[in-house]
Amino acid sequence: MNILIVGNILKDVYLNLDSRTEKFETDKNETKWLDLAFNASEHHFFHRESSYGGAAVTLEVLQKLGLDAAISNSHLSFQHENNLNNLTTAYRYILIADEGVTYLAPSKFTTATFNAPNFPVDYLYLDRSAEITATTAGQITNFLKNSPSTKLIIYVRNFHNHQLNQLLPQAELIFTETSNAPELQNLNPAKIVYLSDNKLTYANIAEPISANRTNVLTHLSLYSIVSATILGSFILGYSVEDSLKLARINLENSKLNSVLTLTELQELATHTIIKNSLELIARNLVLHPKGILAADESGGSIHKKFASLNIPDTYDNRRDYRNIFFTTPGLEQHVNGVILFDETARQQADNGQNFVDFLTGKRIIPGIKVDQGLEKFQASEETYTKGLVGLEKRLAEYYQMGLRFAKWRAAFEIRTNDNGDILTPTDYAIHENCQILAEYAKACQTAGLVPIVEPELVYNGNYSIEQSAVTTAKILDALFAELNNQDINLKACILKVNMVLAGKQQGNQSTPEEVGEKTAEILKNHVPAELAGIVFLSGGQTPEQATDNLAAIIKHGPYPWPVTFSFARALQDPALFTWAGDNNNAEKARQAFLDRLIANTKVL
Repeated sequence: MNILIVGNILKDVYLNLDSRTEKFETDKNETKWLDLAFNASEHHFFHRESSYGGAAVTLEVLQKLGLDAAISNSHLSFQHENNLNNLTTAYRYILIADEGVTYLAPSKFTTATFNAPNFPVDYLYLDRSAEITATTAGQITNFLKNSPSTKLIIYVRNFHNHQLNQLLPQAELIFTETSNAPELQNLNPAKIVYLSDNKLTYANIAEPISANRTNVLTHLSLYSIVSATILGSFILGYSVEDSLKLARINLENSKLNSVLTLTELQELATHTIIKNSLELIARNLVLHPKGILAADESGGSIHKKFASLNIPDTYDNRRDYRNIFFTTPGLEQHVNGVILFDETARQQADNGQNFVDFLTGKRIIPGIKVDQGLEKFQASEETYTKGLVGLEKRLAEYYQMGLRFAKWRAAFEIRTNDNGDILTPTDYAIHENCQILAEYAKACQTAGLVPIVEPELVYNGNYSIEQSAVTTAKILDALFAELNNQDINLKACILKVNMVLAGKQQGNQSTPEEVGEKTAEILKNHVPAELAGIVFLSGGQTPEQATDNLAAIIKHGPYPWPVTFSFARALQDPALFTWAGDNNNAEKARQAFLDRLIANTKVL
């Protein structure tokens, strides 16, 4: 496929003016105007850049997409390298000062020339820069008559050029910046692409575009990049929707003299699809009035649970225990997602399906715990969370298994001296754990999984609610600083966090009202508004205590993000005690579990 472009090549000269020394005049509307009535040698600018504009932009886009393209009358065939230095027909000066842009261009457009090529042409494109005379219009009409296989594409900057308007009925595709022109009324709407400063529309599909690009390009090349990318994408067989997306991506990422190649566009488009998918999954995980079930006990944790009730810690017992929760009737009415342990993700429900597919079939999003437990820092009682080694490989496997989000827990404990001063967590432990959480979150989003970051201030301990608040705030500040350093998309990230309350060994236990007020205060002041959502852990509270505190937190809203629960023991313990390792008690255990679910979803 080859394309012959009819248009003019211009030389754009960008001057980033120094507004401190340039002579500006201010009119009655407080608009600044550059005074050019003085010696040009006195102009001061930070830098000067030159770029080819007009048809040269279109040429570069099409060639970067891998298409054969040439400019008419350039004396260059499709097989020869385009040397644009000899083709400049006019200069345009683009003056940039204080984020504003002024254009100095010739008052009269240079007319485009067209010589019928002596080689086959698949597409003839009349570029935005093309000023067509009656003679040129006649030459093009005759060429199309003699080359019936050539398809005509036209960019109509405005409809004042009557010669150009005469060619519209012959066009296969029309780009325009004017949507309601009379000349378009009798044409097939499926042929018309409408471009404005903030949106491009075709066949009832609209796609936003970035127009605030004064740092690298102006609207003089904006429309050329967009239209040429759409044209090239159509020729390459992309759908309308994908073509519009590629055009927006090309515009948003282009710089002077440098648009993107097809490979680069495809990679960015894939990244955009993943990004949008992750944001959708994150939103669905925190939809009200539902929560997230944390059924991700590690081997050590579940062993302790079973041992306390004299339940043999066998593979079958672990499967039967988890199966109680996942097969509870109506589970999907109360939870958006379930966090699994690696073993659980590979086990099967009663119907023979693996638990991942079983939950997905109930429209519940399956997730996975990916950290590998706590390890003490050298010569310290404080811990960090293991699991970064080999994480990328594990995440890739989990994605292939159908899991769509992950969870990683970091644990912090408050220890004080005799004067009540907080000794731990230390700044070092907070920083190291938050850095690890951020690296995990980056790996997740790269692999296509939504990360849940869980910096848990452990409920055990003898500390006040005020000390809990100060420490939680400090941890959150460090966490979001590290997430920002890793360029984490917060719209596709969920925070799982402790409630702010006094430690379990504190004699003066916090009331729900105190927990609600203090937790709301800390979160509103230390969590960015763009975060996808917050889910609370129960952290060793009794089932009733966790529910009452959750209700109090909800009452102290509204919040800029969805707030819900992601409980483990506060949902599971009543069922565990009821089941006690005997499958004859399974139905009663399901009901005990369901009762806790209903109690928590009611307070949302």
